[in-house]
Amino acid sequence: MKKILICCVLLICVSALYVRAQECAGIVLKEGGGFETSNFDSKGRPTGTFVYKIAQITKEGANTVFTVDMEFFNPKGKSELKNSYQMKCDGNVLQMDVRSLINHDQLKAFESMEMEFTYDNIEFPVKLSAGKKLKDASVKGKGKSGSTPVTFNMIVHNRNVTGQEKLTVPAGTFDAYKITSDMNVEMVMGIPVKVAMQSISYRVPGVIWDLKTENYRKGKLISYSELSRIY
Repeated sequence: MKKILICCVLLICVSALYVRAQECAGIVLKEGGGFETSNFDSKGRPTGTFVYKIAQITKEGANTVFTVDMEFFNPKGKSELKNSYQMKCDGNVLQMDVRSLINHDQLKAFESMEMEFTYDNIEFPVKLSAGKKLKDASVKGKGKSGSTPVTFNMIVHNRNVTGQEKLTVPAGTFDAYKITSDMNVEMVMGIPVKVAMQSISYRVPGVIWDLKTENYRKGKLISYSELSRIY
């Protein structure tokens, strides 16, 4: 009886460790682990820091599902926004909540608008190669500001892996893949506002987040972010 009890306890402990720390497609996932990105304007001035922490890891069939808690801090270190995203990995594709691409100012505004969203999440194949075309993504939302209807549509398209190059960011030096994409954003709150942007991001197998992302409008750099820490 005592041996059976010890075996049961060990089994529970091993199961708990399996849930808290797993590996999928070369990415080590650990509850409590995470990463940080530092954000800058076009002139390199700090605009804030995003801190992401893996809050929970579960299994859904062939998928490893993990919830990521996000917190944004302004340049003075004050917390301004919190949110949670869900990501999935099936061993071949890493699927990321496309809402994570919405900038923090828009997210703050949406908190008071009772927004309901539908998604076609962004995907990154585990095996990247130059010339590979990636799947489009989108997020569409409806809500209201007072009595005024609000709609928000963001389409990410023309996603292409254009090459590979060595890249150094605060988190380290990597042989990264360069991915270009176009983003069209339309928000209607009485008067429609449309914005077209271009993005260049750098990714490497085994790392959840982009190493670096540059955002452009009409060919001019407007902002960028760098992976500053992995923990």
